[in-house]
Amino acid sequence: MTTASALPPRAGRRCHNMVNPLHSSVYFSPDLAEKMAEVGITAPGAAYFAARAAAFGAVGPGTVTAAFYNFNPELVARHVPAVWRAAGPDVVLASRLRAVDATLRRLLGLGAGPVESPELAEAAKLALTAAEACTAHARPLYAAQAEQPVPEEPHLAYWHAATLLREHRGDGHLAALLAAGLDPVEALVSHTASGKGMAAKWVRGSRGWSREDWAAAQDRLRGRGLMDAEGGLTEAGVTLRKDLESETDRLDAAPYEHLGAAGVERLTELAAGFAATAFAAGAFPADALGKG
Repeated sequence: MTTASALPPRAGRRCHNMVNPLHSSVYFSPDLAEKMAEVGITAPGAAYFAARAAAFGAVGPGTVTAAFYNFNPELVARHVPAVWRAAGPDVVLASRLRAVDATLRRLLGLGAGPVESPELAEAAKLALTAAEACTAHARPLYAAQAEQPVPEEPHLAYWHAATLLREHRGDGHLAALLAAGLDPVEALVSHTASGKGMAAKWVRGSRGWSREDWAAAQDRLRGRGLMDAEGGLTEAGVTLRKDLESETDRLDAAPYEHLGAAGVERLTELAAGFAATAFAAGAFPADALGKG
């Protein structure tokens, strides 16, 4: 699958942007809360921390806070390590896979029987090929997920590969945020102000930050000349966010270069179709989108 053909500008980013929604949809899904509740994880919000962190093993809140970057440490400590007392990491990972199965079957209309989708099988093969070039050094979330076995069914294999690609890019993005001097709240505020993030109210609630925390971060960004009085990005702020994405692209180039231009184009096409179907099926809550 590897080819020497050059990738078009930002082809890897576009591919990621199409692949990631199906990965992310599980963390918004009622199926995840349901499957986690079956093993004793019932506190609101706990399912996310358990499902995403379980590949690390029974780690403490410090590890999760460091790896996730933009969550309030107090919110993380509310759930970790309590989730491991309810269900061990292996149990959580098995429950997560059941949630993935239920979510993708519902969103993509796959039915209850064996999944016989040549498009999903093709996408899984392409995404797994891309993931062969992911690197583990300084990428804890990717490295932990990469130790998990590849599921046999194509929709689950595709989700697994999408998870590897998402966490690989995400780990690199966190390195870029750190190098740019953006702390967790400043990263969220500036991303939301760029118009490409989720709604500010939803971000604050899901990440555990108060309005005061948000306003203080805005003040710090204004002090650096990155945000204006109305809460929008200045020219310097826009440039910083663009540079962050370009640096993330650079750090995440290997999987897509490995897959090659034709493979990236085909994976983007397939993933876009899956993402559109998932969005139409209500994969994401309305209040998470927009600028509210």
